[in-house]
Amino acid sequence: MLSATTLDNYEKLLGRLSDQSVRKHCDAYVDVAWDTPELAIEAQDPRWELPAWDELGGTGWYRAQPAAVRRGIGLHLIAGRMKVGWQFENVLQRGLLTFVEALPNHAPEFRYAHHEIIEESQHSLMFQEFVDRTTLDIPVFPLWMRLGNRPVIGSASWFPEMFFLHVLAGEEPIDYLQRKILREHAELHPLVRRLTQLHITEEARHVCFAREYLSRRVPELGPVRKALLRLQAPFVFFGTATLMLRPLPDLVRSFEIPREVLRAAYHHNPRHRQLMADSLAKVRTLCEEIEILTPRMQPVWRRLGIA
Repeated sequence: MLSATTLDNYEKLLGRLSDQSVRKHCDAYVDVAWDTPELAIEAQDPRWELPAWDELGGTGWYRAQPAAVRRGIGLHLIAGRMKVGWQFENVLQRGLLTFVEALPNHAPEFRYAHHEIIEESQHSLMFQEFVDRTTLDIPVFPLWMRLGNRPVIGSASWFPEMFFLHVLAGEEPIDYLQRKILREHAELHPLVRRLTQLHITEEARHVCFAREYLSRRVPELGPVRKALLRLQAPFVFFGTATLMLRPLPDLVRSFEIPREVLRAAYHHNPRHRQLMADSLAKVRTLCEEIEILTPRMQPVWRRLGIA
């Protein structure tokens, strides 16, 4: 049972996060000057080329392609990540609506969760607007993945700890990658830079809430639910991070990227394994603190390359 002081601190934190959402929030069509010439998306803009530190961009195969192909791959990769982000936000919003549906009156999570839903909707608008302006036909997730998302959404009402574990699995890797891109990609297109800056600012609040919720709730769970979290966590993190950090099948097919290139860039690349592990470092520490990542489960995390 949480002490009164701990509960009071938790409620104060949610109050601060909600106030920040009021004072500092983005509007997809106010805070992004979509129609200014400097933000225009031109398919042959050299700034779409992948940097050498990118796993695919650093391969000999990619560097040997004509400039038009390199730029096309880079633009397609960014648009694909925007589409994945839009679909993740969709699952998150539906899950949060399911989560708040069962909250009692005066629940401290209610107001904050609705602020986050609004912010995720703005992110969805930004991501899809970018995809539409590329004129690329990036497909949605296949039917089996969309159906597979429904239990995740439903868990927000009957097993919210599992739902927020999925939330961090999606938010942490892309937050890490976006911060890395801002730091290290000097030639980043200004539109991508602007969208990334806006997204990072608000995602910091969302990550903070999910972490605090799990820190508060998981220690109070019974042994069965804790065991379920321990068993599923490494596979949830690995699967979602893979989706966020690797090219979509549509890109691979469109540019006929050889399998051996993909294996060299991702499956057998120590730098990619390090990126996967680094992108989950904070959530891995949280899982250790709340006893989801235990010594017994450590070999599974290590085998998946996320420890």
